[in-house]
Amino acid sequence: MAVRDKKKQTETGFITAGDRYLFGEGTHYEIYNKLGAHPKTFDGKTGYYFAVWAPHAASVSVVGDFNNWDPDACPMQVLETSGIYERFVPGIKPGELYKFAITTQTGKVIFKADPFAQYAEYRPGTASITAFNDSFRWSDSIWVQKREATNPREAAMSIYEVHLGSWKKKNRPEKDGYYTYKEAAAELAAYVKEMGYTHVELMGIAEHPYDGSWGYQVTGYYAPTSRYGTPEEFKYFVNYMHKKGIGVILDWVPAHFPRDAHGLADFDGQALFEYADPRKGEHPDWGTKVFDYEKHEVSNFLIANALYWIEQFHVDGLRVDAVASMLYLDYGRKDGEWVPNRYGGNQNLEAIEFFRHLNSVVAQRGHGAMVIAEESTAWPLVTHDPKEGGLGFTFKWNMGWMHDFLEYMKLDPYFRKFNHHKMTFGLTYFNSENFILVLSHDEVVHLKCSMINKMPGLFGDKFANLKAGYTFMLGHPGKKLLFMGQDFGQLHEWDEKVSLDWHLTEEDLHKDLQNYVRDLLHIYQKHPALYESDDDWDGFSWINANDGDRSIYSFVRYAKNHKKSLLFVCNFTPVARPDYRVGVPKRGNYTLILDNEHGAYKTGEKAPVLKAVKSECDGQPYSISLPLPAYGTAILRFS
Repeated sequence: MAVRDKKKQTETGFITAGDRYLFGEGTHYEIYNKLGAHPKTFDGKTGYYFAVWAPHAASVSVVGDFNNWDPDACPMQVLETSGIYERFVPGIKPGELYKFAITTQTGKVIFKADPFAQYAEYRPGTASITAFNDSFRWSDSIWVQKREATNPREAAMSIYEVHLGSWKKKNRPEKDGYYTYKEAAAELAAYVKEMGYTHVELMGIAEHPYDGSWGYQVTGYYAPTSRYGTPEEFKYFVNYMHKKGIGVILDWVPAHFPRDAHGLADFDGQALFEYADPRKGEHPDWGTKVFDYEKHEVSNFLIANALYWIEQFHVDGLRVDAVASMLYLDYGRKDGEWVPNRYGGNQNLEAIEFFRHLNSVVAQRGHGAMVIAEESTAWPLVTHDPKEGGLGFTFKWNMGWMHDFLEYMKLDPYFRKFNHHKMTFGLTYFNSENFILVLSHDEVVHLKCSMINKMPGLFGDKFANLKAGYTFMLGHPGKKLLFMGQDFGQLHEWDEKVSLDWHLTEEDLHKDLQNYVRDLLHIYQKHPALYESDDDWDGFSWINANDGDRSIYSFVRYAKNHKKSLLFVCNFTPVARPDYRVGVPKRGNYTLILDNEHGAYKTGEKAPVLKAVKSECDGQPYSISLPLPAYGTAILRFS
């Protein structure tokens, strides 16, 4: 169908003066229902209504297959002084390609994808696609109601970080063998449920042009990537996960965006979504643009986008990427390459206000959804209430713990006694924020080795080391995150182009590690002592933090009622201790529920029971003795 109308079109009335006012104030939290492309009926005709914010443009038109991509065919009308252009085009159907043809102040015509597009062309295509009428019917109300009534900081959370494109692949040529959202849902849910994870965290769901960016350079913030299917199919994925009792977290990237010609960069011929000054508006390390958080419309674009994923797709949380790069004006920049704030400091005051605004709005709307900060510095009060000077995030990734943990685990066991503090330091600040302990994709790429190959020793020693490390991680306060493949000992570094090596799970050592991680995760969910008081000294107590010569750590995790508390003992050397004595806080029986050689003791199995004797050890009035093998671990339950 060809449409040609060079006459000035009258305003449609779809975007009201109230809409324009709220958008200009940065508080139109459903602006995605107004800007973008939406099926409408106007003057008795059905078609699509298009609207775009382009205040620096000389003129804008909508182009697509429906008008042979002719910039003269469907000119758009600017609405007063808002910088918003609109156009209703009759006869357009769902699934048609389109872009905005923007004539800049210099007379150049540039073609841009729709910033609010809900669907996009499969790469390497860059056009937006008119979305289908949304007929998806949700059936996850039980999950959503439970989420709204749950405090996530006092709940179990073990996260499986997943890149859908390389988790598994199909043996077929279409779309590079990617699983669709629907295909992935059943297999991924079954695996996650069996292993004992509570949530999946998905990388790279918002549309992005380059696979190698892993989804961290976004061009379609409102569009689930077409690599795996349609927006409705992604809703199916989330709904399916919820019905299986699994939460869904998305990686979200409000820190920067790429320079791709069809994307947000210089959107209307000038800096619009980004800061105009390159000392604020460009990331020299990444070659990307930085959002201008001072513009209300840009802040609105991002906050509405967060709510879009939470409210329209029912996701349970957003993990905000690269928070540190947003908070610090000098992040990745040398002297002279950044602009101080009005007080002369290096804090980005607009980004701070953005985070407080974002997190306050998400909390106030009462979904029970989480906002998680990947923040790698010592910025204070990240997870504290904005009213108290905090940023308001639900959780913060504990990057400091991750670095210390991995540095320690990579050491030859002989040298661990000289670095004993690396494993205890995290317990000096664990209650300063609400933390998630993370071993993410970033730790198994760029020549950092896979998790199993970070471990020292012969091949079998590597698995024993990793078992001990994961056991310590389980006991350490904080929610948990593992990247896919780490639970069975993936050998090669992660590569987004190929599937994980699932065949390894048929080999003894890999299968044994996978079973051990499964046991740990199920113990985690079963015992409130491991998650109820993650930010409180009431929930954690050292037994012996100073046994550096033997590289052994022992501690207790307490439930709120101090019932069914857990004692952890972890040996990080290949030296067996046949009669290791450890202090305990009270008399009674201590039941072994897991060790590194047996794994978890299942129902019906006779688990060893150790009776505490009145014999002072480790500053405790009672003690027990247990055999602690090379790289031995033990978790014991007591009341």
